[in-house]
Amino acid sequence: MAVPVSELQKANPSAIIELFILELDSTIHGSQPQMTWRFHSGTNQNNNGDIVFNAQTYTKMPIEAEGFEYNGKQLPRPKLRVSNILGTFTTILLTLSMGLEGAKVTRRRTLLRYLDATNFSGGSSPYTPDNSAIFPDEIFVIDRKSIENREIVEFELASKIDVMNLRLPKRQVLPLDFPGVGSFYS
Repeated sequence: MAVPVSELQKANPSAIIELFILELDSTIHGSQPQMTWRFHSGTNQNNNGDIVFNAQTYTKMPIEAEGFEYNGKQLPRPKLRVSNILGTFTTILLTLSMGLEGAKVTRRRTLLRYLDATNFSGGSSPYTPDNSAIFPDEIFVIDRKSIENREIVEFELASKIDVMNLRLPKRQVLPLDFPGVGSFYS
């Protein structure tokens, strides 16, 4: 179920919560002890830290994401900036010989009111949690690391179609020419 439109049209709708899932591809990155990381950029009301959604814990991490808008002319190429103050992402990058290029990044959004009850003070939600009330997932692949320093690591994301250099439609469309009749377009 998608997020109900009626909830978004209220005078005071619930806050949109942005969650990220980073998954390594075993064919590119090999077998790693941890293949999936879940994180978010905000805080919750209970302990000002991790968020639990659909019984999955998303770790708090300073993160900035931009460029997810579709303009109708080309696929978006978002940028994902992650704090590297504690060296977390540098450590991940050093353990992978190929870096994070090719890893799948899923951007999942929901509303505050649909989070699990454990996120709220006292462990009980004033709302009804609903794990199926999400915006459509946006799935991208890390195309390249554009910046890495002590403060941040920035990745450029791309659609899987864009990374594989596919062209749509896959079939070549040609005009019909009949001998002696002329072109189809004349």
